Amino acid sequence: MHAARRFVTFLVSLSAILPLAAQAQSPYPSKPIKFIVPFPAGSGIDSTARFIGQKIAQQTGQTVVVENIPGANGFIAAQGVARAAPDGYTVFVTAATTQVLNPLLYNKLPYDPVKDFAPVTRISMQPMLLVVRATNIELKTVQDLTALAKKTPGKLAFASGNATSRIAGELFSQLTGAEMLHVPYKGIPQGLTDLLGSQVDVMYPDMATGLAQVRSGNLRALAVTGTARNPALPDVPTMSEAGLAGFDLFTWTAAYVPAKTPKVVIDRVNELFNEALTSKDAAAFFGKGGNTAAPSTPAELEAFAKSELEKWGKIVRAANIPRE
Repeated sequence: MHAARRFVTFLVSLSAILPLAAQAQSPYPSKPIKFIVPFPAGSGIDSTARFIGQKIAQQTGQTVVVENIPGANGFIAAQGVARAAPDGYTVFVTAATTQVLNPLLYNKLPYDPVKDFAPVTRISMQPMLLVVRATNIELKTVQDLTALAKKTPGKLAFASGNATSRIAGELFSQLTGAEMLHVPYKGIPQGLTDLLGSQVDVMYPDMATGLAQVRSGNLRALAVTGTARNPALPDVPTMSEAGLAGFDLFTWTAAYVPAKTPKVVIDRVNELFNEALTSKDAAAFFGKGGNTAAPSTPAELEAFAKSELEKWGKIVRAANIPRE
């Protein structure tokens, strides 16, 4: 009798364990994947996430959902991903703002950019643009902007939609001595809308987001922030060419998953991302936005983020940007 009871208990336990074991052995991905983007729809990183998501969906047959959670400089999105299950089905498609710059700009974060995440791969790299309204006849060059800002200190306003665009504006003031008012937005698209509506005067969008408005003639690009002229706008000088040596900034995007995600899952997510980033139409997709695909291993992304923290830290300290 006791043996029979033990056998029944064994069967009950086995019935509970088998589904979990089967799930653990299921090849990744075996259900829909969610990409969390800490910036609004219409931003460059949003477009990139949707391009990669479409590619991964084609590769795996699984749905990839892109969820935009903008605001608070990425705090809300980052905190949500940090608390998600470490199973590879929640992927943080983000940028330097959440992983490198927020620790430099804020005294306290609701997440730890190192301890709460596992690196997967770098995605892309691109310069920023310095743009003004095309109808602003006073501002046709970087020298014009510098002169007017010095003549009217605190009167011109620059918009930011993330930490990189804010630091670019602060660095401009630090290098030129021209004081401008900082106006923050939830994302680059919202800032560009107010720039076009004359609510602000200047902005530093990422190339992928600002390029369309420049090409349409709504905005005038005074300079690019990269080390060389960008093929997408070959007639626009670099900030260094415009007289601001050391203004060689670029933005980047990368993928992370929650900490404690199994290595085998991280490696598979890395593989899927890198297949998308090296697909035959990836070069055209990134090229039309003026940026470059830059896939990496998880270890390479980890080392890259550390070097970026050091580089941006020097810029923030030199520009005397106070922590909030």
